[in-house]
Amino acid sequence: MEGDAPDLGKDRSLLLVDDDDAFLKRLARAMERRGFEVLTAATVAEGRAVAASRPTAYAVVDLRLEDGNGLDVVETLRDHRPDARIVVLTGYGAIATAVAAVKMGAIDYLSKPADADDVTNALLARKSAMPTPSENPMSADRVRWEHIQRVYEMCDRNVSETARRLSMHRRTLQRILAKRSPR
Repeated sequence: MEGDAPDLGKDRSLLLVDDDDAFLKRLARAMERRGFEVLTAATVAEGRAVAASRPTAYAVVDLRLEDGNGLDVVETLRDHRPDARIVVLTGYGAIATAVAAVKMGAIDYLSKPADADDVTNALLARKSAMPTPSENPMSADRVRWEHIQRVYEMCDRNVSETARRLSMHRRTLQRILAKRSPR
Protein backbone atom coordinates (compact mmCIF):
# COMPACT_ATOMS: atom_id res chain seq x y z
CA MET A 1 0.00 0.00 0.00
CA GLU A 2 2.96 2.32 0.60
CA GLY A 3 3.64 2.74 -3.11
CA ASP A 4 0.03 2.94 -4.28
CA ALA A 5 -1.92 6.06 -3.49
CA PRO A 6 -5.49 5.04 -2.61
CA ASP A 7 -8.39 6.47 -4.60
CA LEU A 8 -9.38 9.48 -2.51
CA GLY A 9 -11.55 11.29 -5.00
CA LYS A 10 -11.15 14.98 -5.73
CA ASP A 11 -11.03 16.28 -2.16
CA ARG A 12 -8.04 14.77 -0.37
CA SER A 13 -8.11 17.06 2.67
CA LEU A 14 -7.46 15.37 6.02
CA LEU A 15 -7.57 16.91 9.49
CA LEU A 16 -5.43 15.19 12.15
CA VAL A 17 -6.07 16.20 15.77
CA ASP A 18 -3.82 14.76 18.48
CA ASP A 19 -1.93 16.24 21.44
CA ASP A 20 0.96 13.76 21.09
CA ASP A 21 3.26 15.88 18.90
CA ALA A 22 5.58 13.05 17.81
CA PHE A 23 2.65 10.78 16.86
CA LEU A 24 0.90 13.66 15.06
CA LYS A 25 3.95 14.48 12.93
CA ARG A 26 4.65 10.82 12.13
CA LEU A 27 1.03 10.15 11.12
CA ALA A 28 0.88 13.39 9.08
CA ARG A 29 3.96 12.39 7.05
CA ALA A 30 2.62 8.87 6.49
CA MET A 31 -0.80 10.14 5.38
CA GLU A 32 0.80 12.69 3.00
CA ARG A 33 2.72 9.81 1.39
CA ARG A 34 -0.67 8.12 0.85
CA GLY A 35 -1.98 11.12 -1.10
CA PHE A 36 -3.81 13.10 1.59
CA GLU A 37 -3.51 16.89 1.98
CA VAL A 38 -2.96 17.07 5.73
CA LEU A 39 -3.91 19.80 8.21
CA THR A 40 -2.96 19.28 11.87
CA ALA A 41 -4.18 20.52 15.23
CA ALA A 42 -3.00 19.72 18.75
CA THR A 43 -6.01 20.92 20.78
CA VAL A 44 -9.79 20.85 20.69
CA ALA A 45 -9.82 24.61 20.10
CA GLU A 46 -7.43 24.36 17.13
CA GLY A 47 -9.32 21.38 15.72
CA ARG A 48 -12.68 23.14 15.95
CA ALA A 49 -11.23 26.26 14.32
CA VAL A 50 -9.88 24.26 11.37
CA ALA A 51 -13.10 22.23 11.11
CA ALA A 52 -15.14 25.43 10.96
CA SER A 53 -12.89 27.43 8.61
CA ARG A 54 -11.83 24.62 6.26
CA PRO A 55 -13.98 21.51 6.76
CA THR A 56 -12.00 18.55 5.48
CA ALA A 57 -13.24 15.45 3.65
CA TYR A 58 -11.45 13.18 6.15
CA ALA A 59 -10.49 13.50 9.81
CA VAL A 60 -8.66 11.49 12.45
CA VAL A 61 -9.36 12.82 15.94
CA ASP A 62 -7.91 11.71 19.28
CA LEU A 63 -10.64 11.28 21.88
CA ARG A 64 -8.81 12.71 24.88
CA LEU A 65 -6.96 15.96 24.33
CA GLU A 66 -5.35 18.26 26.89
CA ASP A 67 -8.06 20.90 26.59
CA GLY A 68 -11.10 18.64 26.30
CA ASN A 69 -12.89 15.92 24.40
CA GLY A 70 -12.14 15.20 20.73
CA LEU A 71 -15.84 14.52 20.13
CA ASP A 72 -16.30 18.31 20.17
CA VAL A 73 -14.11 18.47 17.04
CA VAL A 74 -16.14 15.64 15.47
CA GLU A 75 -19.35 17.56 16.16
CA THR A 76 -17.99 20.80 14.66
CA LEU A 77 -16.73 19.03 11.54
CA ARG A 78 -20.01 17.13 11.16
CA ASP A 79 -21.92 20.45 11.40
CA HIS A 80 -19.81 22.03 8.64
CA ARG A 81 -19.28 18.95 6.47
CA PRO A 82 -21.87 16.19 6.99
CA ASP A 83 -20.21 13.89 4.44
CA ALA A 84 -16.79 13.93 6.16
CA ARG A 85 -15.33 10.51 6.96
CA ILE A 86 -14.11 10.67 10.55
CA VAL A 87 -12.12 8.14 12.57
CA VAL A 88 -11.71 8.55 16.33
CA LEU A 89 -8.46 7.36 17.97
CA THR A 90 -7.89 6.75 21.65
CA GLY A 91 -5.54 5.09 24.06
CA TYR A 92 -8.51 4.41 26.35
CA GLY A 93 -10.61 2.01 24.31
CA ALA A 94 -14.09 1.51 25.70
CA ILE A 95 -17.30 0.41 24.04
CA ALA A 96 -19.24 3.32 25.55
CA THR A 97 -16.93 5.92 24.05
CA ALA A 98 -16.91 4.07 20.72
CA VAL A 99 -20.71 4.21 20.67
CA ALA A 100 -20.63 7.92 21.54
CA ALA A 101 -18.11 8.56 18.73
CA VAL A 102 -20.25 6.75 16.17
CA LYS A 103 -23.39 8.57 17.33
CA MET A 104 -21.52 11.86 16.84
CA GLY A 105 -20.75 10.87 13.26
CA ALA A 106 -17.47 8.96 13.30
CA ILE A 107 -17.29 6.07 10.83
CA ASP A 108 -14.81 4.07 12.92
CA TYR A 109 -13.04 3.96 16.26
CA LEU A 110 -9.45 2.73 16.59
CA SER A 111 -7.39 2.09 19.72
CA LYS A 112 -3.88 3.47 19.90
CA PRO A 113 -1.34 2.59 18.80
CA ALA A 114 -2.85 2.59 15.32
CA ASP A 115 -0.56 2.80 12.33
CA ALA A 116 -1.11 4.68 9.08
CA ASP A 117 -2.36 1.53 7.31
CA ASP A 118 -5.05 1.00 9.98
CA VAL A 119 -6.11 4.64 9.72
CA THR A 120 -6.17 4.61 5.90
CA ASN A 121 -8.18 1.38 5.83
CA ALA A 122 -10.70 2.81 8.30
CA LEU A 123 -11.04 6.11 6.41
CA LEU A 124 -11.53 4.42 3.03
CA ALA A 125 -13.61 1.41 4.13
CA ARG A 126 -16.89 0.90 2.31
CA LYS A 127 -20.00 1.24 4.44
CA SER A 128 -21.08 -2.30 3.61
CA ALA A 129 -17.75 -3.88 4.60
CA MET A 130 -18.11 -5.94 7.75
CA PRO A 131 -15.19 -5.88 10.16
CA THR A 132 -13.33 -9.14 10.63
CA PRO A 133 -14.09 -10.87 13.92
CA SER A 134 -11.51 -10.49 16.65
CA GLU A 135 -9.07 -13.33 17.14
CA ASN A 136 -8.62 -12.29 20.76
CA PRO A 137 -12.01 -11.88 22.46
CA MET A 138 -12.27 -9.69 25.57
CA SER A 139 -11.34 -11.12 28.95
CA ALA A 140 -13.89 -11.23 31.77
CA ASP A 141 -12.10 -8.28 33.44
CA ARG A 142 -12.35 -6.31 30.22
CA VAL A 143 -16.08 -7.08 29.84
CA ARG A 144 -16.65 -5.87 33.42
CA TRP A 145 -14.65 -2.71 32.74
CA GLU A 146 -16.60 -2.05 29.52
CA HIS A 147 -19.90 -2.41 31.39
CA ILE A 148 -18.74 0.07 34.05
CA GLN A 149 -17.68 2.51 31.31
CA ARG A 150 -21.06 2.17 29.56
CA VAL A 151 -23.00 2.91 32.76
CA TYR A 152 -20.61 5.79 33.55
CA GLU A 153 -21.32 7.33 30.11
CA MET A 154 -25.09 6.75 30.55
CA CYS A 155 -24.90 8.72 33.82
CA ASP A 156 -23.18 11.64 32.02
CA ARG A 157 -19.91 10.79 33.78
CA ASN A 158 -21.40 11.33 37.23
CA VAL A 159 -19.37 9.09 39.55
CA SER A 160 -21.86 9.12 42.43
CA GLU A 161 -24.82 8.19 40.21
CA THR A 162 -22.80 5.50 38.44
CA ALA A 163 -21.72 4.00 41.77
CA ARG A 164 -25.33 3.98 42.99
CA ARG A 165 -26.56 2.21 39.82
CA LEU A 166 -23.78 -0.38 40.00
CA SER A 167 -24.26 -0.90 43.77
CA MET A 168 -20.61 -0.06 44.21
CA HIS A 169 -18.76 2.19 46.65
CA ARG A 170 -17.94 5.54 45.05
CA ARG A 171 -14.21 5.36 45.92
CA THR A 172 -13.92 1.88 44.47
CA LEU A 173 -15.48 3.13 41.27
CA GLN A 174 -13.11 6.11 41.19
CA ARG A 175 -10.11 3.76 41.47
CA ILE A 176 -11.44 1.60 38.63
CA LEU A 177 -12.07 4.63 36.41
CA ALA A 178 -8.56 6.00 37.06
CA LYS A 179 -6.89 2.84 35.74
CA ARG A 180 -6.31 1.85 32.14
CA SER A 181 -8.61 -0.75 30.64
CA PRO A 182 -7.63 -4.39 31.21
CA ARG A 183 -6.59 -6.45 28.19
